[in-house]
Amino acid sequence: MATRNKKAAPAKVSKAAALREKDVAGLQAEIKDLQKAHFGLRMQKATQQLSNLATLRTTRRDIARAKTILAQKQEQAAK
Repeated sequence: MATRNKKAAPAKVSKAAALREKDVAGLQAEIKDLQKAHFGLRMQKATQQLSNLATLRTTRRDIARAKTILAQKQEQAAK
């Protein structure tokens, strides 16, 4: 019975961890970009051009994730 050499997958950085590395201005820019992307997706849905509706859900959650981290950073800065 031959054994396969399993290579360890590289450590995947979560979206939240990547967002936590950004400063407040970077997070605000990220939120603005995500909101523009979400608006575009909503317009595609309205005109029946969007084939993958799950992208709406993921962009909405990405916006919420970024806003949560931004609020946490602003709360820490206020202390």
